[in-house]
Amino acid sequence: MSDWRARSGSPFTCEKTAVRASRGMAVTNHPLASAAAVEILAAGGNAIDATVAALFTLTVVEPMMVGIFGGGTALIRLADGRETVIDGLATAPAIARSDSYKPVSDTWPDYMEAAGRENRVGPKAVAVPGNLKAWCEVAERFGRLGLDALLEPAIRHAARGFRITPYLTACIEDTAPDLSLDPPIAGLFLPGGRALSPGSLLVQPDYAATLRRIACEGPDLLYGGALGREVSAYLESVGSFVRLDDLAAYGTVEREPVRGTYRGVEIVGPPPPCSGAVHTIQILNMLEAFDLGASGFGTPETLHLVLECLKVAAADRRAATADPAFVDVPQARLISKDYAALRRTEIDPGRAGVYAAGVGSNESANTTHVTIADADGNIVTSTQTINSLFGARIMVPGTGIIPNNYMSLFDPHPGFALSLQPGKRITSGITALIGKRDGRPLFALGLPGAHRIPASAMQAVLNFVDHGMSVQEVVEAPRVFTWGQEAEIERGFPADVRSALSRLGHDVALVDHVAGGMCAIAFEPDGVMTGAACWRADGVPMGLGGGLARRGTSFWPDPRRSRPAN
Repeated sequence: MSDWRARSGSPFTCEKTAVRASRGMAVTNHPLASAAAVEILAAGGNAIDATVAALFTLTVVEPMMVGIFGGGTALIRLADGRETVIDGLATAPAIARSDSYKPVSDTWPDYMEAAGRENRVGPKAVAVPGNLKAWCEVAERFGRLGLDALLEPAIRHAARGFRITPYLTACIEDTAPDLSLDPPIAGLFLPGGRALSPGSLLVQPDYAATLRRIACEGPDLLYGGALGREVSAYLESVGSFVRLDDLAAYGTVEREPVRGTYRGVEIVGPPPPCSGAVHTIQILNMLEAFDLGASGFGTPETLHLVLECLKVAAADRRAATADPAFVDVPQARLISKDYAALRRTEIDPGRAGVYAAGVGSNESANTTHVTIADADGNIVTSTQTINSLFGARIMVPGTGIIPNNYMSLFDPHPGFALSLQPGKRITSGITALIGKRDGRPLFALGLPGAHRIPASAMQAVLNFVDHGMSVQEVVEAPRVFTWGQEAEIERGFPADVRSALSRLGHDVALVDHVAGGMCAIAFEPDGVMTGAACWRADGVPMGLGGGLARRGTSFWPDPRRSRPAN
């Protein structure tokens, strides 16, 4: 029995197995995307090439989660040790205004909803996308292979088809009432009015043709070119705010990562408008004063402290995180050890509390994530999405493109940090993290799950650092979440632990899962990488081992060279 199990209040058994390899590792939430990444690594590409190939493939095999008309962020560590964040998040169209939607409520839980769900479903929900531009830019700047090679696996699966999983079927069934309102998307996923069944062959010829065009002409095809004209003309005709000028003007932003430390481990992640790394570092700073290794994994004592720190950080996130080009985000204060010490004094170890912001979301859980590394030391951890399941739940006819519904992340009430403004970037809970000790990577991880992402990523750090779990245990361990209302507790925690939390004052809500499928890689000093994916999605790790023949080896050795010397 490992040490963490000896001290655990919630032992568990992993459902999946990890993979170890030395020449490359890819962990994505679909086996065909992981296979595409490994194919690219085997063809001589690096981790950046493999990431882009995996993401394009995910637009085909996880069409409900991610697409070229979406947005996301990538944390990249290059082989020379440089680290950067590429922000490809969606932006508000130029003609959008703070009062473009009519709010249905001034109180939670319907505070972020607009009349007629116009900010969630249909053409008015579509924001200006960043994914295609961001993926192509990182491939050109940091990759080795051409765009045509990186798109080949995605084109193949779109043109030939692939067998869909029960997970995709469930997503279609969940959104069928909305999908049925749009003939192009209904024709693909609801043939004859019924959701595709598991094992069905899904062929996407229109989307394959679109990807072929992009492989030939590059991202400018969408950002001001012929494809952009087609898409924007259609969207305008059905009432969207997006125009061709928005696409032509869109630009990615390169950002300096946010950094903190936890028990000697440096934590690196994306800065605002991604809130996740700031949120995670703030919580870790508060927890650093408590000996969680001694109190044990999944015990009421540990979980109570985790839940209380989650509530404190959530109050600050809602008050202070948005696009830094529009809002003054007090990032330095939020991640400082002194601020954590100040907030920590509010926590009662014996009773659940209520917390207000110490500084002056409507996000969807339906996202995807990839974590990929190569033998040279390049690492990418990247979260990408079209926001809700199937985005705006429409399809641009003849293109196979499913637009995002990112406009739902803006506050429909004017005058607030998250209120809608032209050109403003959406705020996201993306928490793509790299952990390092003495400058050497220890782990890289990320996951989908909207505002539950930071809480889950933070617990993964605790599992690595405080509890000493294996990477497979880290990603599969039961999780908790709260934003100050009820405490969501996964079923993996036993009844006696849940009862103890209730006695401490937590309003316990039993849930099947908190957030989505985590994709993680652990790094060993000898260069071996261990990849792991969890049970909450179709995640699969794939590694590249072996290598080339020993130098000088040939199939027919010369007997004169192998003759023993006299």
